[in-house]
Amino acid sequence: MSESETPRFRYTAALANEIEPRWQAWWAEHGTFHAPNPAGDLADPAHPRAGAPKLHVQDMFPYPSGAGLHVGHPLGYIGTDSYTRYKRMAGFNVLHPMGFDAFGLPAEQYAVQTGTHPAVTTAANVERYRGQLRRLGLAYDDRRTFATTDPEYYRWTQWIFLQVFNSWYDEKIRKARPIAALIAEFEAGTRPTPGAPWASLSAVERRKLVDDHRLAYISEAPVNWCPGLGTVLANEEVTPEGRSERGNFPVFQRSLKQWMMRITAYGDRLIEDLDTLDWPEPVKLMQRNWIGRSRGAHVDFPVADDTITVFTTRPDTLFGATYMVLAPEHELVNKIAPAEWPDGTNRKWTGGEETPGKAIAAYKKAAAAKTDEERTESKEKTGVFTGAYAINPVNQTRIPVFIADYVLAGYGTGAIMAVPGQDERDWEFAEVFELPIIRTVKAPADFEGAFTGDGPAINSDWLDGKGVVEAKAAMIAWLEQHGHGRGATTYRLRDWLFSRQRYWGEPFPIVYDETGLPVALPDSMLPVVLPEVDDFSPRTFDPDDAASEPETPLSRKKDWVQVELDLGDGPKQYTRETNTMPQWAGSCWYELRYLDPHNDKALVDPDNEAYWTGPARDGDCGGVDLYVGGVEHAVLHLLYARFWHKVLYDLGHVSSFEPFRKLFNQGYIQAYAFQDSRGFYVPAEEVEERDNQYFYGDQVVTRSYGKMGKSLKNVVTPDEMCEQYGADTFRVYEMAMGPLDVSRPWETRAVIGSQRFLQRVWRLVIDEESGAVRVTDAPLEPAVRKHLHRTIAGVREDLDELRFNTAIAKLIELTNTLTPLPVVSREAVEPLVLMVSPFAPHLAEELWRRLGHDDTLAYADFPVADPAQLKAESVTYPVQVNGKVRGRVEVSPEADEAEVRSVALEAVAEALAGRDPKKVIVVPGRLVSVVV
Repeated sequence: MSESETPRFRYTAALANEIEPRWQAWWAEHGTFHAPNPAGDLADPAHPRAGAPKLHVQDMFPYPSGAGLHVGHPLGYIGTDSYTRYKRMAGFNVLHPMGFDAFGLPAEQYAVQTGTHPAVTTAANVERYRGQLRRLGLAYDDRRTFATTDPEYYRWTQWIFLQVFNSWYDEKIRKARPIAALIAEFEAGTRPTPGAPWASLSAVERRKLVDDHRLAYISEAPVNWCPGLGTVLANEEVTPEGRSERGNFPVFQRSLKQWMMRITAYGDRLIEDLDTLDWPEPVKLMQRNWIGRSRGAHVDFPVADDTITVFTTRPDTLFGATYMVLAPEHELVNKIAPAEWPDGTNRKWTGGEETPGKAIAAYKKAAAAKTDEERTESKEKTGVFTGAYAINPVNQTRIPVFIADYVLAGYGTGAIMAVPGQDERDWEFAEVFELPIIRTVKAPADFEGAFTGDGPAINSDWLDGKGVVEAKAAMIAWLEQHGHGRGATTYRLRDWLFSRQRYWGEPFPIVYDETGLPVALPDSMLPVVLPEVDDFSPRTFDPDDAASEPETPLSRKKDWVQVELDLGDGPKQYTRETNTMPQWAGSCWYELRYLDPHNDKALVDPDNEAYWTGPARDGDCGGVDLYVGGVEHAVLHLLYARFWHKVLYDLGHVSSFEPFRKLFNQGYIQAYAFQDSRGFYVPAEEVEERDNQYFYGDQVVTRSYGKMGKSLKNVVTPDEMCEQYGADTFRVYEMAMGPLDVSRPWETRAVIGSQRFLQRVWRLVIDEESGAVRVTDAPLEPAVRKHLHRTIAGVREDLDELRFNTAIAKLIELTNTLTPLPVVSREAVEPLVLMVSPFAPHLAEELWRRLGHDDTLAYADFPVADPAQLKAESVTYPVQVNGKVRGRVEVSPEADEAEVRSVALEAVAEALAGRDPKKVIVVPGRLVSVVV
C-alpha cells in the first residue's frame, strides 16, 4: 500500500506525534504523577494514593552533557517508568523522581574554552535533558526535580559536610558522635590525651588534637597531581598508564594538604551491612574487595632511635622476615638514612649512587612518575637500600631496610616486613638483590619458589609444627605479651580524598583564622554561594612539571577569599577555603532531597523520611526500594553514599542505615560502527549489507561492535526515534529487546516490529477507515478467556520481576489471538489496554479515553487474573518404564494419586507384558515412573 493509500485512522508516527505531546501536557496540567507526602507542602489527603503502601523507585541521575541523550541512556529510565506505572495501577503510592548531577569538569572545561559561564551551559543542558525525558513520557513527579548546582540544594550538601566535620567515630560504640562529646571526654579526663593533660594544652594544641579526630579533616596526603590539568585527581580518574582520564596528561604522586573523609572508620560496618542489602552479588563482592579488610597484627621493628610499624596478615611467618621495605613516601625514609653506606653494602643495593641520600632522592623521583597500578603490577622489581637496619623482634636479627615502589604509602602502614619464602613479590625482590630466603611454612617436596599455601610452621623456634591458624594466634599473643605488637584489622580502602582544585563544584563551608586552622561556618551562613570569577580554569603547568603547586580559580577571587565575619567572638578576618568539593558530593545524598525537596528548615522532615525510606521492620536496613543504574558505579558512588548515610544515621538525622535497599544494574545498548579502508568511521545509518558484506556506497567497510559515540558516527538519538516512530514504539522496542540487565545491540531496522504490534492493538479498538470504536460487549469464548487470564497472571509476574521483554511477548501473543476474532470484546480489550499502558502509555491513554473512560488510566486498577480461569482442564503425565517413556496419559487436575497410578499402568500395559511392577512413583503434576 502506498503512502497515499494509508488508512486515515491508522496508528502512524504522525498520529503518535499528535497524541503523545497532548497527553504529556494533560499529565503535567493535572499533576498526574504527583506522589503525596505524609507531611509538609507536598501532603495531599485527597490524593487517590494517600495512605496507600509506598514504593520509592529511583534512577541514578544523569550528568547533563552538551551532547544530550542517545538511545542507550534511557534504557533504565524506561524500565523504571514501566515498573512504576504498573505499581501505581496496582495500588501503590509511587515516588519516582528525576534530578541532575550537574557539577563537574566538562562544563568547566567548556567554560575555559568559550568563556561561557558553567552555570549557563549547565542550565541549558538540563533543560535539553528535561525536554528529551518528557518526550519519552516518563512519569516523574516534576515538583521534586533539582540540579546539584542549585544553591538551595548544595546548601544541604554543605550542611552534611559540616555534620561530618563536626563528628568523630567512637570505636567503643562503633558510631559517629558529635565532636562536642569528644571535647567533653577530654575535659573530664575520661579520655586520655597524648603527651600532656588536656588542661595543660594551649588553645591551638587542643584544636589540633580535636581536628585529628574529625571525620572530615585536612591531611598531608599522597595524591595524584596532574600539572597539565592543574588539579588533583582521584584514583578513578587516572588511567592504568599513569595519565589523566581527561586530556591524557602525565600524573605524579605528590604529598599535598587535602581535605579527607574518614571513610575507613566505617570499614567493618560497610562490609557487614552488605548482608542486609538486596543487591547483585557481584556488586557486593566488588565492595568487599575494594574495602579489602585484612586481619593480622601490627609489629614494631626498632630502627636506631625510631620504630617502623608494619601490618601483616601472616604474623606466623615473622621468623622468615629477612628484610623490610618502606614506601618511597614513608615519613621515616630520610630520617633513618645515614650519611654514608655501611661497610660491606652490596653494590646492587645502592642504585649506583655514592650515598644513601642520593640513591633515595633519585628513586623517589622515578617512583613519583608512576601510578599505583604501575607500581604494584610491574614485573620488574626495583628498589634501593636506605642504609639503615631494623631489628626483627622475634630473633633479634639485623635486617636491611629498603624502599621500593611496590609498597604504597596509602595502604596499611606504608611499610612491610618481607618474607620471601612465603610471598612471590618478596621472593622476586630477594633474588634481584641477593637477600636471604628462609621458609617458615613447610612446602611440598621439590617445590620451587615462594610457597603461599598452608602447612606446619618450620624454622620458627617455638612455633614449629603448628598450623597457620594456631601459629598466628600464638604469635599475636607473644607480640602483645612482650610489647612488640598487637592484633589488628586493616583495610585496602583509603580515606576519601575530598578536595578538587576546580571552580565548578560546591564551595566548602570552611574558613581559616589567624592560626591557619579550619573553622566551620554556622548553619545560618549557608549556602556559601559559588562566586562569579573572570577565569574558570585552575592554573595549569607544563605537563611534566611534577614540582608545581596547585593554584585554584577561587584563590584568585581575593575579595571573596578574604572576608570579615562575626562567628560569635566579634568581627574578625578569615580566609575562605578555595578548593571545591568533588562531583561525588552532590550524589551522596540526593535520594533524601527527593523526599522533601522544598524544606528549608531541615534536611528532610522525619515523617517523610520514615514513610519513604524508613525500615519496614526490625533489622531492615531501609532505604530506596529500587535503585537502578549502571554497574560502573558499583564501588565509588555507592560506597561514598553509604558512608554519608551511615554518618547521618548515627547522628539521628535519618531512620534507615542504608540509602538503597535494592539495587538493579541495567545492561547497555551498544551499536555497530563501520570503518573504511583508511580506518575512518563512516555514518552507520548509510551502510548497507549485501552478499554478507557491508557497503558504504560502493566501498566495502568493516564492522565492529561496541559503544555509541559521535566520533564513531553511530549515534542514534531518542528524538530521531520519536520523530520516525513515536515515543511509545521506541519505549516498547527498548523493553522488548531482551532482559533489562543484559547488554544488547541497537538495530534501528528492527523498531518497525514494535510499531506493528502497537498498530494491531490500535486496530482492535479503532476502525482504521472510519475512526469508530469497534469494541462490543460480547462475551469471550471460554478458550480466549482462559488465554486472557493466563496473560494477566504472566504479565503481572513478569512486571514484578522486571522481566519486561517476556511481558511484552505475552501481550503480543494475546493481541495475535484477539486480532482474527470476528468480534472485538471489551472483556479482553480493556485489560489489554491497561496491560500495555506501562510500556506505551500515550497510546493506552488515548484508547482508554475512546473506550469511554473520562479520567486517566494511571490510577485504574491493573487487571487481576481470575484463579478459576488459571486451572488447567487436564494434566498430561509422561509414563516411564525403567527410565524410558513408554506412554502419556491425560487426567483431571483433581485426580488423586491412586487414579493417576491406575490410568498410567493401563497405558503401559503392553510394555509391562504381564510383569508386576516393583515400584510405581507418582510425581504430582509431572510424571509417573514404573520400575519392574
